[in-house]
Amino acid sequence: MPIPEYFALQDNRMPRIGFGTWQAADDVLEKAVESALVAGYRHFDSARAYENEAALGRALRRWIDGDPAKRKELFVVTKLPPSGNRPDLVPEYFEGSFNDLGLDYLDLYLMHTPFAFEHVPGDLHPKNPDGTMKVDHTTDMIGVWKALLKLKETGRVRHVGVSNVNEEQLRRLCAVEKPECLQIEMHLLCQQKAMISVAKELGIPVVAYSPLGSKALTDALAAKNGRVYPDLLKLPVVVKIAEAHKRTPAQVLLRHLLQSGAAAIPKSTNPTRIKQNISIWDFELTDEEMNALCALDKGEDGRICDFSFFPGMEKHPEFPFKKQ
Repeated sequence: MPIPEYFALQDNRMPRIGFGTWQAADDVLEKAVESALVAGYRHFDSARAYENEAALGRALRRWIDGDPAKRKELFVVTKLPPSGNRPDLVPEYFEGSFNDLGLDYLDLYLMHTPFAFEHVPGDLHPKNPDGTMKVDHTTDMIGVWKALLKLKETGRVRHVGVSNVNEEQLRRLCAVEKPECLQIEMHLLCQQKAMISVAKELGIPVVAYSPLGSKALTDALAAKNGRVYPDLLKLPVVVKIAEAHKRTPAQVLLRHLLQSGAAAIPKSTNPTRIKQNISIWDFELTDEEMNALCALDKGEDGRICDFSFFPGMEKHPEFPFKKQ
């Protein structure tokens, strides 16, 4: 059965395959975005914390070249950084993102995390002398969410949502007003079935980040913690299904997410893989194949982005992934 290529957001629509930009240097990112635009991507995901919004903006503005119709084709996303998670600071941090991207409006603005760093001008990731993060324990997540909602009144952002929250936090936010999008880590080993169920119940579209397993991050984490992170692209079940469909393993992983009900924002800087990752609408995984892939879920044990690269963050009262 065909699945929709877009999620409906009021009078707007969000493509279900987007282009991720985390861990991409400016010059590399601009070239990759140009390749993505040629390949057909129109959904681009960024964040203040990635420190590359200006590069993304330059590439997008070159493509738009003053044509309002081309701007309307795009769905541009960025995020409030943890250091901006104070209601009074939301306008300032939004302004920085808005100016760097250089567009007349943004399509979606997300609260990047429910926890917060201290606000240190010029430093998005402030640390103590011992290497731990400067944690702001006074975070008012609901107050920050209300500040994001006020941004919509300016007309400079059309939709607001959240990222990296747990089920309880999501319900708390919904008691104020339902987020229009939820972005979470989601891939074959971390399928977020409970969160997907809650989001479906609440009618909130889900976008999967690190949909291919984020090899760059797992390599960096493994060097520090010694943990073994499986390469999702080399899992035997994935390879077998890819061969059966004459597709790449990445295409199988992305198609699995789409058929599971999510959108996905894969990141690549290779033009060939960029094109392959969006070319997933002309094949379908069978029920048997979906069941085999769903069986690989490791739940919370499969999570990669547990924010262990922010030492001390787990002590924050709103840290979303507390161990039971």
